[in-house]
Amino acid sequence: METLDIVYTDIGDDFVVAQMPVTPKVHQPEGVMHGGAMVALAESVGSLAAYVFIDYNKFKIRGIEISANHVKGVRDGIVTARAEAIHLGRTTQLWQIMIKNEADQLISAVKLTTIALPR
Repeated sequence: METLDIVYTDIGDDFVVAQMPVTPKVHQPEGVMHGGAMVALAESVGSLAAYVFIDYNKFKIRGIEISANHVKGVRDGIVTARAEAIHLGRTTQLWQIMIKNEADQLISAVKLTTIALPR
């Protein structure tokens, strides 16, 4: 979290929101935000969301699949990721994470599947 300067900004009954600054440390060679940084943000916010909905004293969360569609580049500013549940099963959870820029434009749409494993 510290490496990418990810900060959680809101947690609700069915969502989690985080923000991350777009700086040269997350740029790819052409000067836009690296897709891997977007995926790291998405998995971070989606994984925390999964923990909100389980008893974390009994279970641990692991990401088992992630897919991302990057639809717009961003060179600077702050991006915001919002994770919302699509499916909350006893073992697996499916999360939709939308990453947007400061103008509320979609940057990346991500789908994350998590699994709750007994501790």
